[in-house]
Amino acid sequence: MRRLVAAAALGAAALLSVAARADDHEAFERRAPAPVTLAVFGDWPYSQILLDSAQLLLNSINSDPSVRLVMHLGDIHSGSMPCTGAGLNPLPAGSVPTWNESIFAVFERFNAPVVYTPGDNEWTDCHKKKELSSGAPLNELASMRRLFFPTPGYTLGGHKKRVLSQNERFSRVYPGDAQFVENVMWQDSRVVFVMLNMPGSNNDGLAWTAPFTDETARAREAAQRTGAALRWLKKAFDEAKEEDARAVVIGLQANMWDQEALVAGGDGLCNYTLFVHELANLSINFRRPVLLLNGDSHLFGVDHPLADPTSATGLIHGAPAVPNLTRITVQGSTNAPAEWLRLTIDPRTPEVFSWTNVVYCASPTTACP
Repeated sequence: MRRLVAAAALGAAALLSVAARADDHEAFERRAPAPVTLAVFGDWPYSQILLDSAQLLLNSINSDPSVRLVMHLGDIHSGSMPCTGAGLNPLPAGSVPTWNESIFAVFERFNAPVVYTPGDNEWTDCHKKKELSSGAPLNELASMRRLFFPTPGYTLGGHKKRVLSQNERFSRVYPGDAQFVENVMWQDSRVVFVMLNMPGSNNDGLAWTAPFTDETARAREAAQRTGAALRWLKKAFDEAKEEDARAVVIGLQANMWDQEALVAGGDGLCNYTLFVHELANLSINFRRPVLLLNGDSHLFGVDHPLADPTSATGLIHGAPAVPNLTRITVQGSTNAPAEWLRLTIDPRTPEVFSWTNVVYCASPTTACP
């Protein structure tokens, strides 16, 4: 009888493994190499005016028939706006419990699938006085996971896309990685995409302030999340090699080379160094094009931050030279003009990536006609 039970258990495990791999293949479907277009933006919306004008952004992106996916790189409100006060009783004065729900409703109105990664303003910085001490960071993060990632392995948006979530494919050695439902990856047009929770404010490296002071909890959160991100990044590159992908695209919020963070009184960048070194090594070994997309600094820019180890950006983390890594910082919603990045990926070309900015509003601080 024990042998029969054991055999049945093994058979069930095998079936689960096959089913799981089938789900993987759905997220990593091998399409014929052909161009694919994404709409990428972040640091939006930073005011009630911008939220009220969301239809302008929706119309601009939804009217482009080539857009197959929408990517938001974090920060769904400004660093001086309050958080939701999730889980706190009484609610902190000035908190806005319904703000995140309003953003979720906008995301659902995009025609294409929407992938989103949290920024620092909506959780790590909620303890700060400039955000009216309106939220406990871990409460806010838990609330965001419930709202923005309701079905692990599926995107938001009018058309839900199957992706692979770390919640589904975590190492048995690190069972705690199951909590990182926001870390996802997928393949489209022979390119592997990966989204990671890597926020600004030195990767949640700044001590939380009263009444949310808990240095042990903060340090544990940062260490666990960074470790999970490193493992998920490696898995993405492993998948890219296995799938013979033409390129890898990485989306996250933090500007890990922000010069302003290094000035006296700045947040610092040291808590990104381990991640940058892993990114450098994986990119070097991959040899094909790697594109990093981030927000955080609000001003559009394109560079190769690790191409020259002696450059201003190359010296920050002391990583080796990585000539095949390109980085794009998307325009934030408080800078003029208000625009989104139209990213085209064509695996049939040597450079793979091309892009242009699409203006949808001339002024980001007042309502557009």
